[in-house]
Amino acid sequence: MHAKVLCGALTGVRAMPVQVEVDLAMGLPAFTIVGLPEGAVCESKVRVLAALKNCGYDLPPRRVTVNLAPADVKKNGSAFDLAIALGVLAGVGLVDAQRLAQYMVVGELGLDGRCCAVPGALPYVLMAREQKVRHLILPSDNAGEAAVIAEVSVLPVSSLSDALLHLTGEKQLCAHPVTEMSQTVANTDIDMNEVKGQENARRALEVAAAGAHNVIMIGPPGSGKTMLARRLSTILPPLSFEEMLEVSAAHSVLGLTSHARPLVTARPFRSPHHTVSDAGLVGGSNPPRPGEVSLAHNGILFLDELPEFKRHVLEVLREPLEEGSIVISRASGQTEFPANFSLVASMNPCPCGYHGSPERACVCGQGQVERYRGRISGPLLDRIDLHVDVPAVKVQELTRSRTSESSEVIRERVVAAREVQKERFSGTGIRVNGQMNLRLIQQHCALDNTTRTLLEKAIERLGLSARAYARILKVSRTIADLDGSEQVATAHVAEAIGYRTLDRNQL
Repeated sequence: MHAKVLCGALTGVRAMPVQVEVDLAMGLPAFTIVGLPEGAVCESKVRVLAALKNCGYDLPPRRVTVNLAPADVKKNGSAFDLAIALGVLAGVGLVDAQRLAQYMVVGELGLDGRCCAVPGALPYVLMAREQKVRHLILPSDNAGEAAVIAEVSVLPVSSLSDALLHLTGEKQLCAHPVTEMSQTVANTDIDMNEVKGQENARRALEVAAAGAHNVIMIGPPGSGKTMLARRLSTILPPLSFEEMLEVSAAHSVLGLTSHARPLVTARPFRSPHHTVSDAGLVGGSNPPRPGEVSLAHNGILFLDELPEFKRHVLEVLREPLEEGSIVISRASGQTEFPANFSLVASMNPCPCGYHGSPERACVCGQGQVERYRGRISGPLLDRIDLHVDVPAVKVQELTRSRTSESSEVIRERVVAAREVQKERFSGTGIRVNGQMNLRLIQQHCALDNTTRTLLEKAIERLGLSARAYARILKVSRTIADLDGSEQVATAHVAEAIGYRTLDRNQL
């Protein structure tokens, strides 16, 4: 007898539909799985047979063939166990094959028949919504994460017997209630009003937050670069529901979500150590898995002490910074991961950290300074919109009692600017100024003659590239949005040019 069950296979942060076809025929007893199964999938037959036996379902001696269609795509993971087991039971007549075909089934089986959680529950339920499948059977531990999509009825099961009893009509499973998620702000234990001084850096971070721009801060040790970077997340606007789904998909694939925390509700802040590998940063392995840039999607990737990272690791950031995604190529095919993040980096001006400081003498030679800064390539710096000086804080600033603006006040301005951008780019697939392409830059960053002359002189004097020119215009547009101006004015462009510290230092 033949039966079909809809399941799914993870490819990157998405799930693709897989039809689990089970055929039972006369002949020498055997259990064969075809359709390019990897190791964990091949071992599924051992888990399935043990689970069936320990749940009291003794199979007659038959030749069992399981095909995972499409057969030309590699299948990984243990999420096919439950679907294969139910397909076998349908093959022997214990389950109505036509009723089983109405469900999508995902889950790993223990040898005693219990259903174990699988990574990637969110991509599976998103695939079910795309395929217009109304019912999804999956392990109870994954139910909270999967039930965020109201269009799909999530039926949690704790064992193979639960699924069988539901399909035979002996015991109806109750759909998991839709998980209600609320928007949150990242790390409310810290606030911008804790930063003493650094008004220029605070302003630059506000601009970066408003337009999702990349920023690098340059200053001596202890000037507050890391403190500022960590507080940037507190002035970012909350995630929309669709952004939550995008962010949570990568976390779900890596098993970083849970029943208690089914979705990432605040913008992520990722801060990998400088010993991270290129695969750890942008993704890799076999099969490919998301890296830090994908975990920081719609949030912040903070690289502290940027020159300490290996140069070849930093160079792999070029593609995601330009495209908003990263494509991992392997012999078996290509996998695309989302990587639309804001890069925030920090560095010292030299190895000792005091080059150009009026308070403390630098002990580095000019050659050492050049080699230190040379660890960051020109093409990478070109992709960073704002270069900001963060000088040492004077003792008078540290001891004064007056507090600066709070994160909440700054966030209100950022949210207002983001709303303007949302309306401006409606229907284009673009959300913020930092994502504008050349056509949109020409459309929304028109300059008058005086402003154009100022920008041309700055480009010639600083020797900036065409990419840096475009990024100055993007930053200018964001500054204008913060000022509530429809036109990009001379003052806006002048401020944006001022945020090219490293370009000025190269003169």
